[in-house]
Amino acid sequence: MAVEAKKVFGYLPDDVPDWGSMISLGFQQVLTMFPATVLVAILTKFDVGVTLLASGLGTIIALLVSGRRIPMYYGSSFSYIAVVITTMTLYAKNCFADPKTVYCAEGVRIVQVGIIGTAVLEILVGLLIMRIGKAALDKVLPPVITGSVAVVIGIALAYEAIKMAAGAAVGGAVDQASVHWLVAFITLIITIAFSVYLQNRGLLGMLPILLGAIAGYIVAIPFGLVDFSRVMTEDWIRVPPITLPAFENPAAWGAVLSIALIAIATIPESTAHLYQMSLYIDQLAKEIGRKPFEIKNLIGLNLVADGADDAVVGLLGGCAGTNYGENNSLMAITRNYSIPVLMCAGVIAILLGFVGKLAALVNTIPVAVTGGLAIYLFGVIGMQGVALIQSERVNLFDPKQLAIGATILVCGIGGAIGLPNGLFPFPIPGFFPNGIPAIVFSAIVGILMQVLFLVLPPKMFGVQERENINT
Repeated sequence: MAVEAKKVFGYLPDDVPDWGSMISLGFQQVLTMFPATVLVAILTKFDVGVTLLASGLGTIIALLVSGRRIPMYYGSSFSYIAVVITTMTLYAKNCFADPKTVYCAEGVRIVQVGIIGTAVLEILVGLLIMRIGKAALDKVLPPVITGSVAVVIGIALAYEAIKMAAGAAVGGAVDQASVHWLVAFITLIITIAFSVYLQNRGLLGMLPILLGAIAGYIVAIPFGLVDFSRVMTEDWIRVPPITLPAFENPAAWGAVLSIALIAIATIPESTAHLYQMSLYIDQLAKEIGRKPFEIKNLIGLNLVADGADDAVVGLLGGCAGTNYGENNSLMAITRNYSIPVLMCAGVIAILLGFVGKLAALVNTIPVAVTGGLAIYLFGVIGMQGVALIQSERVNLFDPKQLAIGATILVCGIGGAIGLPNGLFPFPIPGFFPNGIPAIVFSAIVGILMQVLFLVLPPKMFGVQERENINT
Protein backbone atom coordinates (compact mmCIF):
# COMPACT_ATOMS: atom_id res chain seq x y z
CA MET A 1 0.00 0.00 0.00
CA ALA A 2 1.41 3.35 -1.00
CA VAL A 3 1.82 5.75 1.90
CA GLU A 4 0.78 9.36 1.33
CA ALA A 5 0.23 11.79 4.16
CA LYS A 6 1.14 15.40 4.75
CA LYS A 7 2.03 15.53 1.02
CA VAL A 8 4.89 13.09 1.62
CA PHE A 9 5.33 10.04 -0.60
CA GLY A 10 7.50 7.04 0.09
CA TYR A 11 7.55 3.38 1.02
CA LEU A 12 8.69 2.27 4.46
CA PRO A 13 10.06 -1.27 5.01
CA ASP A 14 6.67 -2.86 5.74
CA ASP A 15 4.78 -1.11 2.91
CA VAL A 16 3.56 -3.12 -0.08
CA PRO A 17 3.28 -1.14 -3.34
CA ASP A 18 0.94 -2.15 -6.15
CA TRP A 19 2.31 -4.74 -8.58
CA GLY A 20 3.22 -2.26 -11.28
CA SER A 21 5.20 -0.10 -8.88
CA MET A 22 6.78 -3.14 -7.26
CA ILE A 23 8.09 -4.55 -10.54
CA SER A 24 9.38 -1.23 -11.89
CA LEU A 25 11.04 -0.29 -8.60
CA GLY A 26 12.45 -3.81 -8.28
CA PHE A 27 13.94 -3.67 -11.77
CA GLN A 28 15.57 -0.36 -10.89
CA GLN A 29 17.23 -2.03 -7.88
CA VAL A 30 18.56 -4.81 -10.12
CA LEU A 31 19.86 -2.28 -12.66
CA THR A 32 21.71 -0.49 -9.87
CA MET A 33 23.43 -3.60 -8.49
CA PHE A 34 24.13 -5.16 -11.89
CA PRO A 35 27.39 -3.43 -12.98
CA ALA A 36 29.42 -4.05 -9.81
CA THR A 37 28.00 -7.52 -9.17
CA VAL A 38 28.75 -8.71 -12.69
CA LEU A 39 32.18 -7.05 -12.80
CA VAL A 40 33.32 -8.99 -9.73
CA ALA A 41 32.24 -12.22 -11.44
CA ILE A 42 34.23 -11.29 -14.55
CA LEU A 43 37.37 -10.40 -12.61
CA THR A 44 37.31 -13.59 -10.53
CA LYS A 45 36.20 -16.05 -13.25
CA PHE A 46 32.83 -16.83 -11.66
CA ASP A 47 29.81 -17.57 -13.84
CA VAL A 48 27.71 -14.46 -14.42
CA GLY A 49 24.42 -16.37 -14.45
CA VAL A 50 25.12 -18.15 -11.19
CA THR A 51 26.25 -14.87 -9.62
CA LEU A 52 22.97 -13.16 -10.57
CA LEU A 53 20.96 -16.15 -9.37
CA ALA A 54 22.85 -16.27 -6.07
CA SER A 55 22.55 -12.51 -5.60
CA GLY A 56 18.78 -12.62 -5.95
CA LEU A 57 18.23 -15.71 -3.81
CA GLY A 58 20.76 -14.55 -1.21
CA THR A 59 18.97 -11.20 -0.91
CA ILE A 60 15.60 -12.88 -0.39
CA ILE A 61 17.00 -15.24 2.27
CA ALA A 62 18.79 -12.39 4.06
CA LEU A 63 15.59 -10.32 4.13
CA LEU A 64 13.70 -13.26 5.62
CA VAL A 65 16.44 -13.92 8.20
CA SER A 66 16.22 -10.28 9.32
CA GLY A 67 12.51 -10.75 9.88
CA ARG A 68 11.83 -8.43 6.93
CA ARG A 69 13.03 -5.53 9.07
CA ILE A 70 16.28 -4.47 7.34
CA PRO A 71 15.93 -3.30 3.71
CA MET A 72 19.18 -4.28 1.99
CA TYR A 73 20.10 -5.65 -1.43
CA TYR A 74 23.08 -8.01 -1.64
CA GLY A 75 25.56 -8.11 -4.51
CA SER A 76 29.16 -9.17 -5.11
CA SER A 77 31.80 -7.63 -2.87
CA PHE A 78 35.00 -6.11 -4.30
CA SER A 79 36.74 -6.68 -0.97
CA TYR A 80 37.23 -10.38 -1.70
CA ILE A 81 38.74 -10.04 -5.18
CA ALA A 82 42.40 -10.08 -4.14
CA VAL A 83 42.19 -13.14 -1.92
CA VAL A 84 39.96 -14.98 -4.43
CA ILE A 85 42.45 -14.36 -7.25
CA THR A 86 45.33 -15.44 -4.99
CA THR A 87 43.48 -18.61 -3.96
CA MET A 88 42.63 -19.57 -7.52
CA THR A 89 46.14 -18.82 -8.74
CA LEU A 90 47.60 -21.08 -6.06
CA TYR A 91 45.19 -23.99 -6.14
CA ALA A 92 43.59 -23.89 -9.61
CA LYS A 93 46.43 -22.70 -11.79
CA ASN A 94 44.55 -22.91 -15.10
CA CYS A 95 41.97 -20.31 -14.06
CA PHE A 96 44.08 -17.28 -14.90
CA ALA A 97 46.54 -18.78 -17.38
CA ASP A 98 44.51 -17.61 -20.39
CA PRO A 99 42.73 -14.20 -20.50
CA LYS A 100 40.08 -15.81 -22.72
CA THR A 101 38.92 -18.01 -19.84
CA VAL A 102 35.68 -16.50 -18.54
CA TYR A 103 34.63 -19.18 -16.05
CA CYS A 104 36.73 -21.55 -13.96
CA ALA A 105 34.61 -24.12 -12.12
CA GLU A 106 37.61 -25.74 -10.45
CA GLY A 107 38.66 -22.50 -8.78
CA VAL A 108 35.09 -21.50 -7.93
CA ARG A 109 34.49 -24.74 -6.03
CA ILE A 110 37.59 -24.14 -3.89
CA VAL A 111 36.60 -20.54 -3.16
CA GLN A 112 33.06 -21.62 -2.24
CA VAL A 113 34.40 -23.31 0.88
CA GLY A 114 36.02 -20.05 1.93
CA ILE A 115 32.82 -18.08 1.29
CA ILE A 116 30.91 -20.46 3.53
CA GLY A 117 33.61 -19.87 6.14
CA THR A 118 32.88 -16.15 5.81
CA ALA A 119 29.20 -16.85 6.35
CA VAL A 120 29.94 -18.76 9.55
CA LEU A 121 32.20 -15.97 10.83
CA GLU A 122 29.65 -13.23 10.08
CA ILE A 123 26.87 -15.16 11.79
CA LEU A 124 29.01 -15.83 14.87
CA VAL A 125 30.07 -12.17 15.09
CA GLY A 126 26.45 -11.09 14.66
CA LEU A 127 25.28 -13.40 17.44
CA LEU A 128 28.16 -12.21 19.63
CA ILE A 129 27.19 -8.58 19.13
CA MET A 130 23.58 -9.40 19.93
CA ARG A 131 24.81 -10.85 23.22
CA ILE A 132 27.65 -8.55 24.37
CA GLY A 133 27.24 -5.41 22.23
CA LYS A 134 29.33 -3.85 19.47
CA ALA A 135 31.57 -1.84 21.80
CA ALA A 136 33.30 -4.99 23.07
CA LEU A 137 34.07 -6.12 19.51
CA ASP A 138 35.44 -2.69 18.61
CA LYS A 139 38.15 -3.14 21.23
CA VAL A 140 39.62 -6.03 19.24
CA LEU A 141 38.78 -4.65 15.78
CA PRO A 142 39.18 -0.87 16.09
CA PRO A 143 38.93 1.38 13.01
CA VAL A 144 42.72 1.54 12.61
CA ILE A 145 42.66 -2.20 11.83
CA THR A 146 39.52 -2.33 9.70
CA GLY A 147 40.47 0.82 7.80
CA SER A 148 44.06 -0.27 7.20
CA VAL A 149 42.94 -3.72 6.00
CA ALA A 150 40.55 -2.03 3.56
CA VAL A 151 43.45 0.05 2.21
CA VAL A 152 45.52 -3.12 1.77
CA ILE A 153 42.68 -4.93 -0.01
CA GLY A 154 42.41 -2.16 -2.59
CA ILE A 155 46.04 -1.22 -3.12
CA ALA A 156 47.31 -4.81 -3.10
CA LEU A 157 45.28 -5.24 -6.29
CA ALA A 158 46.97 -2.30 -8.00
CA TYR A 159 49.39 -4.30 -10.13
CA GLU A 160 46.66 -6.72 -11.22
CA ALA A 161 44.56 -3.77 -12.38
CA ILE A 162 47.50 -2.46 -14.42
CA LYS A 163 48.05 -5.89 -16.00
CA MET A 164 44.39 -6.14 -16.93
CA ALA A 165 44.57 -2.67 -18.46
CA ALA A 166 47.38 -4.07 -20.64
CA GLY A 167 45.12 -6.92 -21.69
CA ALA A 168 47.14 -9.51 -19.78
CA ALA A 169 45.88 -12.45 -17.75
CA VAL A 170 46.44 -12.29 -14.02
CA GLY A 171 50.02 -13.40 -13.52
CA GLY A 172 50.84 -12.75 -17.17
CA ALA A 173 53.30 -10.32 -18.68
CA VAL A 174 52.45 -6.68 -19.30
CA ASP A 175 52.47 -5.69 -22.98
CA GLN A 176 53.90 -2.16 -22.99
CA ALA A 177 53.07 -1.51 -26.67
CA SER A 178 49.54 -2.83 -26.66
CA VAL A 179 46.48 -0.92 -27.89
CA HIS A 180 44.81 -2.27 -24.75
CA TRP A 181 46.36 0.63 -22.81
CA LEU A 182 44.47 3.16 -24.94
CA VAL A 183 41.13 1.41 -24.49
CA ALA A 184 41.71 0.97 -20.75
CA PHE A 185 42.51 4.61 -20.08
CA ILE A 186 39.67 5.88 -22.26
CA THR A 187 37.38 3.63 -20.19
CA LEU A 188 38.90 4.93 -16.97
CA ILE A 189 38.54 8.61 -17.90
CA ILE A 190 34.95 8.21 -19.11
CA THR A 191 33.96 6.26 -15.99
CA ILE A 192 35.46 8.89 -13.69
CA ALA A 193 33.70 11.63 -15.67
CA PHE A 194 30.37 9.85 -15.27
CA SER A 195 30.92 9.34 -11.53
CA VAL A 196 31.79 13.03 -11.00
CA TYR A 197 29.50 14.88 -13.41
CA LEU A 198 26.37 12.73 -13.13
CA GLN A 199 26.04 13.12 -9.37
CA ASN A 200 22.48 13.77 -8.17
CA ARG A 201 21.10 13.05 -11.64
CA GLY A 202 18.64 10.35 -10.55
CA LEU A 203 19.17 6.81 -11.79
CA LEU A 204 21.91 7.84 -14.25
CA GLY A 205 23.94 9.15 -11.33
CA MET A 206 23.81 5.69 -9.77
CA LEU A 207 25.26 3.90 -12.80
CA PRO A 208 28.70 5.35 -13.60
CA ILE A 209 30.32 1.90 -13.73
CA LEU A 210 27.71 0.51 -16.11
CA LEU A 211 27.88 3.59 -18.33
CA GLY A 212 31.69 3.53 -18.27
CA ALA A 213 31.73 -0.16 -19.18
CA ILE A 214 29.35 0.44 -22.10
CA ALA A 215 31.45 3.36 -23.36
CA GLY A 216 34.68 1.36 -23.07
CA TYR A 217 33.01 -1.58 -24.82
CA ILE A 218 31.99 0.62 -27.76
CA VAL A 219 35.51 2.08 -27.99
CA ALA A 220 37.01 -1.45 -27.99
CA ILE A 221 34.92 -2.72 -30.92
CA PRO A 222 36.77 -0.94 -33.79
CA PHE A 223 40.09 -2.12 -32.30
CA GLY A 224 38.95 -5.73 -32.76
CA LEU A 225 38.96 -6.52 -29.04
CA VAL A 226 35.35 -7.77 -28.89
CA ASP A 227 34.44 -11.30 -29.98
CA PHE A 228 30.70 -11.77 -30.49
CA SER A 229 30.94 -15.46 -31.41
CA ARG A 230 30.09 -16.56 -27.85
CA VAL A 231 26.83 -14.62 -27.95
CA MET A 232 25.82 -16.15 -31.29
CA THR A 233 26.34 -19.72 -30.09
CA GLU A 234 24.81 -19.36 -26.61
CA ASP A 235 21.18 -20.37 -25.97
CA TRP A 236 18.67 -17.76 -24.90
CA ILE A 237 17.65 -19.80 -21.88
CA ARG A 238 20.09 -21.99 -19.97
CA VAL A 239 20.43 -23.48 -16.51
CA PRO A 240 23.26 -21.68 -14.69
CA PRO A 241 26.19 -24.04 -13.90
CA ILE A 242 25.67 -24.30 -10.14
CA THR A 243 28.61 -26.00 -8.41
CA LEU A 244 29.02 -27.62 -5.01
CA PRO A 245 31.78 -26.51 -2.62
CA ALA A 246 34.93 -28.65 -2.83
CA PHE A 247 34.83 -29.83 0.77
CA GLU A 248 36.76 -32.94 -0.27
CA ASN A 249 39.72 -30.87 -1.50
CA PRO A 250 42.38 -30.18 1.18
CA ALA A 251 43.39 -27.01 -0.68
CA ALA A 252 39.89 -25.62 -0.17
CA TRP A 253 40.32 -25.66 3.59
CA GLY A 254 43.38 -23.50 3.19
CA ALA A 255 41.10 -20.90 1.60
CA VAL A 256 38.68 -20.77 4.53
CA LEU A 257 40.70 -18.57 6.87
CA SER A 258 42.10 -16.44 4.04
CA ILE A 259 38.69 -15.56 2.65
CA ALA A 260 36.81 -15.40 5.95
CA LEU A 261 39.21 -12.86 7.43
CA ILE A 262 38.24 -10.34 4.75
CA ALA A 263 35.07 -9.91 6.80
CA ILE A 264 37.26 -7.69 9.00
CA ALA A 265 36.78 -5.03 6.33
CA THR A 266 33.20 -5.85 5.27
CA ILE A 267 31.67 -5.94 8.76
CA PRO A 268 32.32 -2.22 9.43
CA GLU A 269 31.11 -1.42 5.91
CA SER A 270 27.86 -3.31 6.49
CA THR A 271 27.36 -1.62 9.85
CA ALA A 272 27.91 1.81 8.31
CA HIS A 273 25.27 1.01 5.68
CA LEU A 274 22.85 0.05 8.46
CA TYR A 275 23.36 3.35 10.29
CA GLN A 276 22.91 5.27 7.07
CA MET A 277 19.67 3.50 6.16
CA SER A 278 18.30 3.91 9.68
CA LEU A 279 18.62 7.70 9.46
CA TYR A 280 16.79 7.92 6.14
CA ILE A 281 14.03 5.49 7.10
CA ASP A 282 13.29 7.17 10.42
CA GLN A 283 13.26 10.59 8.75
CA LEU A 284 10.63 9.39 6.27
CA ALA A 285 8.63 7.79 9.09
CA LYS A 286 8.73 11.08 11.01
CA GLU A 287 7.51 13.06 8.00
CA ILE A 288 4.69 10.62 7.40
CA GLY A 289 3.74 10.52 11.06
CA ARG A 290 4.65 6.91 11.85
CA LYS A 291 6.81 5.38 14.56
CA PRO A 292 10.57 5.19 13.85
CA PHE A 293 11.91 1.78 12.83
CA GLU A 294 15.34 2.29 14.49
CA ILE A 295 17.06 -0.46 12.52
CA LYS A 296 20.36 1.00 13.76
CA ASN A 297 19.80 -1.13 16.86
CA LEU A 298 19.88 -4.33 14.76
CA ILE A 299 23.64 -4.46 14.19
CA GLY A 300 23.97 -8.10 15.21
CA LEU A 301 20.93 -9.22 13.25
CA ASN A 302 22.23 -7.34 10.21
CA LEU A 303 25.48 -9.34 10.33
CA VAL A 304 23.56 -12.60 10.72
CA ALA A 305 21.63 -11.64 7.57
CA ASP A 306 24.95 -10.91 5.83
CA GLY A 307 26.10 -14.38 6.80
CA ALA A 308 22.89 -15.93 5.50
CA ASP A 309 23.50 -14.30 2.11
CA ASP A 310 27.08 -15.60 1.98
CA ALA A 311 25.88 -19.08 2.95
CA VAL A 312 23.55 -19.07 -0.05
CA VAL A 313 26.11 -17.78 -2.56
CA GLY A 314 28.75 -20.12 -1.12
CA LEU A 315 26.52 -23.15 -1.64
CA LEU A 316 25.52 -22.15 -5.20
CA GLY A 317 28.83 -20.87 -6.56
CA GLY A 318 28.23 -17.12 -6.58
CA CYS A 319 30.65 -14.37 -5.57
CA ALA A 320 31.04 -13.47 -1.90
CA GLY A 321 28.50 -10.77 -1.13
CA THR A 322 27.78 -7.64 0.85
CA ASN A 323 24.83 -5.30 1.20
CA TYR A 324 25.16 -2.65 -1.46
CA GLY A 325 25.77 1.03 -0.77
CA GLU A 326 24.68 1.78 -4.36
CA ASN A 327 21.24 0.34 -3.69
CA ASN A 328 21.07 2.10 -0.34
CA SER A 329 21.71 5.39 -2.09
CA LEU A 330 19.04 4.58 -4.68
CA MET A 331 16.55 3.90 -1.87
CA ALA A 332 17.44 7.23 -0.27
CA ILE A 333 16.93 9.06 -3.57
CA THR A 334 13.60 7.39 -4.40
CA ARG A 335 12.46 7.15 -0.74
CA ASN A 336 11.58 3.53 -1.39
CA TYR A 337 12.58 1.21 1.47
CA SER A 338 9.95 -1.46 0.83
CA ILE A 339 11.05 -5.00 1.69
CA PRO A 340 8.58 -6.49 -0.84
CA VAL A 341 10.20 -4.37 -3.59
CA LEU A 342 13.63 -5.78 -2.67
CA MET A 343 12.21 -9.31 -2.73
CA CYS A 344 10.79 -8.59 -6.18
CA ALA A 345 14.26 -7.39 -7.23
CA GLY A 346 15.67 -10.69 -5.96
CA VAL A 347 13.22 -12.63 -8.13
CA ILE A 348 14.14 -10.54 -11.19
CA ALA A 349 17.85 -11.20 -10.59
CA ILE A 350 17.17 -14.94 -10.29
CA LEU A 351 15.31 -14.95 -13.62
CA LEU A 352 18.12 -12.99 -15.32
CA GLY A 353 20.53 -15.70 -14.20
CA PHE A 354 18.82 -18.08 -16.63
CA VAL A 355 19.28 -15.79 -19.68
CA GLY A 356 22.21 -17.41 -21.45
CA LYS A 357 22.81 -14.70 -24.04
CA LEU A 358 23.00 -12.06 -21.29
CA ALA A 359 25.81 -13.94 -19.57
CA ALA A 360 27.56 -14.50 -22.89
CA LEU A 361 27.30 -10.81 -23.82
CA VAL A 362 28.76 -9.78 -20.46
CA ASN A 363 31.66 -12.17 -21.00
CA THR A 364 32.60 -10.46 -24.27
CA ILE A 365 33.78 -7.37 -22.35
CA PRO A 366 37.50 -7.09 -23.18
CA VAL A 367 40.09 -7.46 -20.44
CA ALA A 368 41.34 -3.95 -21.20
CA VAL A 369 37.91 -2.47 -20.44
CA THR A 370 37.67 -4.31 -17.12
CA GLY A 371 41.23 -3.17 -16.43
CA GLY A 372 40.24 0.47 -16.89
CA LEU A 373 37.32 -0.02 -14.51
CA ALA A 374 39.55 -1.91 -12.06
CA ILE A 375 42.08 0.92 -11.79
CA TYR A 376 39.29 3.15 -10.53
CA LEU A 377 37.40 0.62 -8.40
CA PHE A 378 40.40 -0.94 -6.67
CA GLY A 379 41.68 2.51 -5.81
CA VAL A 380 38.28 3.43 -4.41
CA ILE A 381 38.40 0.41 -2.09
CA GLY A 382 41.70 1.65 -0.71
CA MET A 383 40.45 5.21 -0.34
CA GLN A 384 37.37 3.97 1.51
CA GLY A 385 39.74 2.55 4.11
CA VAL A 386 41.29 6.00 4.46
CA ALA A 387 37.79 7.49 4.74
CA LEU A 388 36.92 5.03 7.53
CA ILE A 389 40.03 6.05 9.48
CA GLN A 390 39.13 9.71 8.99
CA SER A 391 35.45 9.37 9.85
CA GLU A 392 36.25 7.47 13.04
CA ARG A 393 38.80 10.13 13.99
CA VAL A 394 41.58 7.63 14.59
CA ASN A 395 44.35 9.25 16.65
CA LEU A 396 47.36 8.98 14.37
CA PHE A 397 49.43 10.87 16.92
CA ASP A 398 49.19 7.80 19.17
CA PRO A 399 52.21 5.48 18.67
CA LYS A 400 49.96 2.43 19.20
CA GLN A 401 47.65 3.39 16.34
CA LEU A 402 50.57 4.33 14.10
CA ALA A 403 52.32 1.04 14.79
CA ILE A 404 49.26 -1.07 14.00
CA GLY A 405 48.33 0.83 10.84
CA ALA A 406 51.89 1.05 9.54
CA THR A 407 52.55 -2.66 10.05
CA ILE A 408 49.32 -3.69 8.34
CA LEU A 409 49.98 -1.45 5.34
CA VAL A 410 53.57 -2.50 4.71
CA CYS A 411 53.04 -6.22 5.34
CA GLY A 412 49.82 -6.30 3.33
CA ILE A 413 50.77 -4.18 0.32
CA GLY A 414 54.48 -5.03 0.24
CA GLY A 415 53.82 -8.72 0.72
CA ALA A 416 51.09 -8.92 -1.92
CA ILE A 417 53.17 -7.16 -4.56
CA GLY A 418 56.71 -8.22 -3.67
CA LEU A 419 56.60 -11.78 -2.30
CA PRO A 420 56.31 -14.81 -4.61
CA ASN A 421 52.59 -15.47 -5.10
CA GLY A 422 51.93 -12.85 -2.42
CA LEU A 423 52.68 -15.36 0.36
CA PHE A 424 54.66 -14.94 3.55
CA PRO A 425 56.90 -18.04 3.93
CA PHE A 426 55.20 -19.34 7.07
CA PRO A 427 53.34 -22.52 6.07
CA ILE A 428 50.60 -23.75 8.38
CA PRO A 429 49.54 -27.36 7.61
CA GLY A 430 45.86 -27.68 6.84
CA PHE A 431 45.30 -23.95 6.38
CA PHE A 432 48.24 -22.36 4.58
CA PRO A 433 50.46 -25.19 3.32
CA ASN A 434 52.28 -22.85 0.90
CA GLY A 435 52.51 -19.82 3.19
CA ILE A 436 50.17 -17.15 4.54
CA PRO A 437 48.62 -14.71 2.01
CA ALA A 438 49.90 -11.18 2.62
CA ILE A 439 46.48 -9.64 3.21
CA VAL A 440 45.61 -12.29 5.78
CA PHE A 441 49.03 -12.07 7.41
CA SER A 442 48.74 -8.29 7.77
CA ALA A 443 45.30 -8.59 9.37
CA ILE A 444 46.47 -11.27 11.81
CA VAL A 445 49.52 -9.23 12.82
CA GLY A 446 47.36 -6.13 13.32
CA ILE A 447 44.89 -8.00 15.53
CA LEU A 448 47.70 -9.57 17.61
CA MET A 449 49.27 -6.15 18.13
CA GLN A 450 45.93 -4.73 19.28
CA VAL A 451 45.44 -7.62 21.72
CA LEU A 452 48.97 -7.04 23.06
CA PHE A 453 48.18 -3.37 23.72
CA LEU A 454 44.94 -4.37 25.45
CA VAL A 455 46.73 -6.84 27.72
CA LEU A 456 49.71 -4.55 28.33
CA PRO A 457 48.36 -0.99 27.99
CA PRO A 458 51.00 1.78 27.98
CA LYS A 459 49.54 3.24 31.17
CA MET A 460 50.87 0.18 33.04
CA PHE A 461 54.31 1.57 32.32
CA GLY A 462 53.48 5.14 33.26
CA VAL A 463 52.94 6.31 29.68
CA GLN A 464 50.34 9.03 29.22
CA GLU A 465 48.32 8.73 26.01
CA ARG A 466 48.62 11.61 23.58
CA GLU A 467 45.65 13.87 23.03
CA ASN A 468 43.60 13.21 19.91
CA ILE A 469 43.38 16.55 18.12
CA ASN A 470 40.81 15.08 15.69
CA THR A 471 38.03 14.93 18.31
